[in-house]
Amino acid sequence: MHLGNILYIIQFIFAVIIGLYFWNLLRSQHGNRSAVDRESRREMERLQEMRRVALTEPLSEKTRPTSFDEIIGQKEGLKALRAALCGSNPQHVIIYGPPGVGKTAAARLVLEEAKANPHSPFKESAKFIEIDATTARFDERGIADPLIGSVHDPIYQGAGPLGMAGIPQPKPGAVTKAHGGILFIDEIGELHPIQMNKLLKVLEDRKVFLESAYYNPEDPNIPRHIHDIFQNGLPADFRLVGATTRMPQDIPPAIRSRCVEIFFRALTPEEIDLIARNATRKIKFGIDDKAVEVIKKYATNGREAVNIIQIAAGIAQNDGRETISVEDIEWVVSSGQYNPRPERRMPDRPQVGVASGLAVFGPNMAMVIEIEVATVRVARGEGEVTVTGVIEEEEMGGAGHRVRRKSMAKGSVDNVITVLRRYLGVDPRDYDIHINFPGGVPVDGPSAGVAVATAIYSALTGVPVDNKVAMTGELSIRGQIKPVGGIAAKIEAARWAGAERILIPKENWQEMMRKSQGGSHIIPVRNLGEVLRLALLTDGVEEARPGVRPLEVAAGGLRSARREHRPARGSDSPSEDVGSVEEAGAAEEQEEARERPAAASPLAAGGSPGGGRPTPLAPGSGSAGPPPASPLC
Repeated sequence: MHLGNILYIIQFIFAVIIGLYFWNLLRSQHGNRSAVDRESRREMERLQEMRRVALTEPLSEKTRPTSFDEIIGQKEGLKALRAALCGSNPQHVIIYGPPGVGKTAAARLVLEEAKANPHSPFKESAKFIEIDATTARFDERGIADPLIGSVHDPIYQGAGPLGMAGIPQPKPGAVTKAHGGILFIDEIGELHPIQMNKLLKVLEDRKVFLESAYYNPEDPNIPRHIHDIFQNGLPADFRLVGATTRMPQDIPPAIRSRCVEIFFRALTPEEIDLIARNATRKIKFGIDDKAVEVIKKYATNGREAVNIIQIAAGIAQNDGRETISVEDIEWVVSSGQYNPRPERRMPDRPQVGVASGLAVFGPNMAMVIEIEVATVRVARGEGEVTVTGVIEEEEMGGAGHRVRRKSMAKGSVDNVITVLRRYLGVDPRDYDIHINFPGGVPVDGPSAGVAVATAIYSALTGVPVDNKVAMTGELSIRGQIKPVGGIAAKIEAARWAGAERILIPKENWQEMMRKSQGGSHIIPVRNLGEVLRLALLTDGVEEARPGVRPLEVAAGGLRSARREHRPARGSDSPSEDVGSVEEAGAAEEQEEARERPAAASPLAAGGSPGGGRPTPLAPGSGSAGPPPASPLC
């Protein structure tokens, strides 16, 4: 055979082999594509079938507010939220409040309200991006961060469209997705400290700068938009709305200083009533009035009320009824192990040794607490003080260190004992004194000092405490009433408890309280003498117990004397009856501060004519209005 024919045959065979190879390759690719298409069709059919199946809408979804008017009980909070976000200069916001009172619902609605305002910078296309801080996890290498954003790493995360060239690909986070709108972070107090610090930088710069070891600014293969992102950052001009059930002191000060703080209060029983009845209307059920009363007793927020209604409605429906009975609600409360609302009413009658204090037990939540004191006369100097119902010690930690301190409540008791000994002519060492904070809830903090002092003095003198007076304030060892926190919540709690007069520190007084007293008389006080005159009932009490100065003597001892009748420097004799609360003013305070190091106070001199207790100043009478403040001598 000719050599040319042989080469032709060999070439033909190789051509056939190569053709068969590519034909098989194309057929394989087509088969794979067909398999993928078939799998995709099956998955789409399965998804469509799943989407056609829908259960009934939960009652919690039906009752979710769709406008600000449907958010019950948060008039002041909503007013503040609108002022912060719906104006021409919206601010970052943190909303504090107990769960189930409308924080998330208000955050979802505020953007739509802002869009309707022609002065607002929020455009119609502004987005509301929601993220839960409890699930916003991130990778320390920067591979994944749903909040701030990350960079697609071609080594760790696969090639991707630009991975073959080793080009990093920025992935925007929630802060960039919320550009021009609102970023809502639920439970912002649970955010990781590293993410919190990154968020602070974003709030300042209003942009996000990402970093990657694979980015080379001189690489011409990197697309222009990626160069722009790494050099100029991703835009992140948004307004932050955070919601938390934590107390303000639990939130880092750095984030608090950049935000307007708004407080949503706990719902009252009457507001729980409205929510419960609205929920029953949504599901077209009736409900007995007695059943609503049980819900008001146990539900502390709207979510709990709706959940109770939903379970009780299921019981009634299974029994073929269209009305929810009190038995249904009681069964739900029992099976769900609900506890009664932590609310206390004022005592029904005046009692000796029982005073009504005010305590904060949650974000913008307060309650009236009874403080009980019992005293027993013992041999001189052998008395003991026992305090129960308080936190013995508190441990605080952070930034790599931990601090343990003595109970602040017990510290306030020590202050009270000092004041009683120094100014009121009472030596607690002659009595066994038992101070109890009943209720089963551990108590801590200094704000019970004034109530503790009133209860102790009442127990020592036998003078009953007015059961319509509630009080709060820290007591200093000089007998002055110092400001405390949570005043707004405490005043509200006292009103709902039935207090007719509420004693607060003078430094917590605001003029707006005069206009919004709502049936209760808010009275600012500056020292313990004023508190005793206002809180103790002397009618029918002839004299104090042996060894104890009577009320008119003790209260007078904490009033300021007129300057012209004050004892001279170095004098050991007590002053006469010349005090007047009404004449005490700022000038007296300044002179008092100058004289205090040298002057011998008539109350601290330790002696009086005849060897008894120091002669007191004259007592004053209680005031029907906010009394003028009198400084301590």
